[in-house]
Amino acid sequence: MNLDLNGSRVIVTAGAAGIGRAIVEGFLAEGAQVATCDIDEAALATLPEAVFARRVDVADAEALRGFVADAAAAMGGLDCLVNNAGIAGPTAKVEDVALDQWNATLAICLTSHFVAAAAAVPLLRKSGNPSIVNISSLAGRLGFALRSPYAAAKWGVIGLTKSLAIELGGDSIRVNAVLPGIVSGDRQRRVLEARAQARGASFAEIEAEAFSHSAIREYVTPQQIANQVLYLASPLGRTMSGQAISACGGTDRLG
Repeated sequence: MNLDLNGSRVIVTAGAAGIGRAIVEGFLAEGAQVATCDIDEAALATLPEAVFARRVDVADAEALRGFVADAAAAMGGLDCLVNNAGIAGPTAKVEDVALDQWNATLAICLTSHFVAAAAAVPLLRKSGNPSIVNISSLAGRLGFALRSPYAAAKWGVIGLTKSLAIELGGDSIRVNAVLPGIVSGDRQRRVLEARAQARGASFAEIEAEAFSHSAIREYVTPQQIANQVLYLASPLGRTMSGQAISACGGTDRLG
């Protein structure tokens, strides 16, 4: 399938590893220009030289705005913003979650999406194929015990997505969200390990419990998430907007 993304100018936040890196590599394989930021300088250094890369803490709004502006200038414009940045946040009962943990989780998982979108929209209005893809989570449509800051932020991403889709539709800027389920990789392992520790259970027990709520009981891969993003960013997805698309193997419960 020809996605017609050759020459597209794309920004991906938190693109040095995991899902973000798969998205970066997917766009590069399609011939797109890509810019990304991350807090992991060592991981950024392993990206292909063609990638415009900068160390940025997305919780720093000024730094994030500067990165969006500089990246777009380096690429000669902007066609797609992929808001991928996020953290797991604490795994704890609500009364044990510190306010600074709550604030930090929302700052990275939700507020950074708002800041980057606000900076990108004036640039996207000049594109012939403009789009924003926000990475939410299955926790953005299901409750998630012991993960209230994360779930709240990811529900917020869905609200932001649907609101911007309406607001920006007149500019032909489509806005969608992808909701990964249980994704393979180090981050998911750490999440399950933290949950096992909080519940006094083994990793194997928590992993089995997580998959027990899925129709397809296997990990989603970062590449599968990237494939969803690429389609939504391509001209093939030009009439899709305001959608929250789950890539979760039919999971109906978390925790």
